[in-house]
Amino acid sequence: MIEVQETEKEIVQFRVEKDFLGELEIPKEAYYGVHTQRALENFPLSEEKVHRELIWAIALVKKAAAFANMELGFLEKEKAQAIMKASDEIAEGKFDDQILVNPLAGGAGTSFNMNINEVIANRAIELLGFEKGRYDIIHPLEDVNMGQSTNDVFPTAVKVAIVKLLKELAQEVALLQGAFQKKEKEYAKILKVGRTEMQDAVPVTVGQEFSAWAEALNRDWWRLHKAIERVRHVNLGGTAVGTGLNCPKEYVEIALEKLREFTELPIAKAENLFEATQNTDTLCEVSGFLKTLAADLIKIASDLRFL
Repeated sequence: MIEVQETEKEIVQFRVEKDFLGELEIPKEAYYGVHTQRALENFPLSEEKVHRELIWAIALVKKAAAFANMELGFLEKEKAQAIMKASDEIAEGKFDDQILVNPLAGGAGTSFNMNINEVIANRAIELLGFEKGRYDIIHPLEDVNMGQSTNDVFPTAVKVAIVKLLKELAQEVALLQGAFQKKEKEYAKILKVGRTEMQDAVPVTVGQEFSAWAEALNRDWWRLHKAIERVRHVNLGGTAVGTGLNCPKEYVEIALEKLREFTELPIAKAENLFEATQNTDTLCEVSGFLKTLAADLIKIASDLRFL
């Protein structure tokens, strides 16, 4: 049903969507739906937006899930292809203005997952030639979220995004380390006064100073790769609590294979889905490694001032 509200500036058209709590008006041109609108009303916490890489990651998780469901015959080919096309467009950033939920909203990512489900569904519906809101064509939960739970999809997307960012960061650390090693050789014979507690001490070479910084960054690079190894194991397929209820084993294998292909990242299934669903200590470990890198960079920057 379409309703029209007229203002002094423009005429805004709305469609009416319904959930278990009742009906809500959604702007006709919006790709999000009733669950997103509820979240916007319930969690007006800040103006922060969800990180771009997390949107990219969850969109490709949805694409991989749609492919797996299509391969197993659970999702019609036409529907699956529309969902995968819509997921690609979201991953590319074409619908970032429709991802509106606050990243600080409660519910372990439920509102974010539903925002993504609704945008994918409405874009897929549109690709099939129908008006947004026709969930009898493609449903955000029954089709886009098939075989999934926020409790496995959201943590998987978080880890995929982190692995991508860690790999990029590790490359930059390696470049900086290489630059310091080059300077180590270039300044190998240039003497300077070494200092302890900011007081002049004994002679060292400038090259030796750079060698110390390069070695610190080498350890940081190693830590980042250890972090990637920890984080790359995901609980996709564990659904709500790790049991894998309503999720065939074949689905997990296909979805993870396609997720590796779509992301070009070494994503793997966690050995214990119960553990991977409950615990986030690996993310604390990543945080610790990043703090160590930050401390090293601050120390290097301070040393450069007194070089």
